[in-house]
Amino acid sequence: MSTSTPDGSTEEWTKTVGAVATLVTVAPLFLGTEPFPPVAYAVCMLMGVGFVIAAGGVLRSIAAQRRQAGSSRS
Repeated sequence: MSTSTPDGSTEEWTKTVGAVATLVTVAPLFLGTEPFPPVAYAVCMLMGVGFVIAAGGVLRSIAAQRRQAGSSRS
């Protein structure tokens, strides 16, 4: 798993959009208004996707640091 940019803006974008979508889709439950269409709930899944992408980046970073530490010891 990789991000499209080195600074991680893709994972931040997906987490942010997903978090806002989650708040927006949960709001009608508390306000007693008409629920949103199923597409809105699908957008909520972007938050989870962002966390998975971020976790993949963390694991790649850990692996790179371990390889670097192993090669410096030799």
